[in-house]
Amino acid sequence: MAVENSFHDYLEQQLGQLNLVNEREERLAKQILGSIDDDGYLRREPDAIIDDLVFTQNISATQEEIEKLLSQIQRFDPPGVGARDLRECLSIQLRLKLENEKLPRAHRKAIQRALLIIDGHFEEFSKKHFQRLQRDLNISEDDLKEAIDEILKLNPKPASAHNEGGDRVVQYIVPDFILINREGELELSLNSRNAPDLRINDQYRDMLVNYRDNTKGRRANKNEKEAILFIRQKIDSAKWFIDAIRQRQETMFRTMYAIMQYQQDFFLSGDERKIRPMILKDIADITGYDISTISRVANSKYVQTEFGTKRLKEFFSESMQTSEGEEVSTVEVKKILSEVIGKENKRKPLSDEKLKEILLKKSYNIARRTVAKYREQLNIPVARLRKEL
Repeated sequence: MAVENSFHDYLEQQLGQLNLVNEREERLAKQILGSIDDDGYLRREPDAIIDDLVFTQNISATQEEIEKLLSQIQRFDPPGVGARDLRECLSIQLRLKLENEKLPRAHRKAIQRALLIIDGHFEEFSKKHFQRLQRDLNISEDDLKEAIDEILKLNPKPASAHNEGGDRVVQYIVPDFILINREGELELSLNSRNAPDLRINDQYRDMLVNYRDNTKGRRANKNEKEAILFIRQKIDSAKWFIDAIRQRQETMFRTMYAIMQYQQDFFLSGDERKIRPMILKDIADITGYDISTISRVANSKYVQTEFGTKRLKEFFSESMQTSEGEEVSTVEVKKILSEVIGKENKRKPLSDEKLKEILLKKSYNIARRTVAKYREQLNIPVARLRKEL
């Protein structure tokens, strides 16, 4: 059986590096370590840590003490741990690298320039104002590229490497539906793990029959009446619950079946460009359910297909017309947009206006602001932030 220490256990194991003089200092250090989050950052201000120490451990500490201990903790492994923001995290890692006396001179120069960028020009770096950085630092494009390459090698989340082990919480999606393609015929079923077969235990029906048999031919006493009434109420409640579950399952199945029929071309091919424009009202009209019902199913349910597990919400999209008058899904347009950006020259990223022109040549006639909206929905930054040296 494998046993793995958590990230915070790993940090506490390094406390011996601090040469703490007494138990009080150890408790201060442990309080700081306990305030470091799962990414390796210290998100709490020294004043807040001081307040925590007073209220939870009845220890009075000064800001200078906390800062001194923190500066030592920031030398722990992994590099960058205990930083209060991204800039400090990158700066710590670069400074630790510079402590290596065996660094080749050219490499050391690149790291020093990288540190200069992070400490003094972080905003320009984060906004990719490369020409301004060259001008302010009076360096060549090659020198700038080497410095930025050093920055890109750093880890913005120091704890991530350790948390790839047992300390990381992994979320698994259990699909609500299973869709199988059997030689061109789509078969849909509810996942039995989410749709168990419910029934009332025969033992409770037998109890009710026994009470009735025992009171046949005579008047039941008060306790017997209460027992019969109690069992009958519980059986009726169970019947109602089972009926409600079955009705819910039927609603889910009919909704997914309508989606399957509507998006049959996609489920047979896996080609996202074949996803048809489909809104909640389309499925509501087919099933007869209210739009709010379709919305609840679409937002919370998943279907397992041979092309991966998909959220039902992914199949809903608005429609638009191409310049030839053909109706297409906005999903298709976003797919094309993503592919175009993926192939662009990163030294000269395409502006939204240029993207609009490229899409127009492909018969997708959309406005520049719509291109910007789709790009943002795809979590793709503006051209300036996609630029690389």
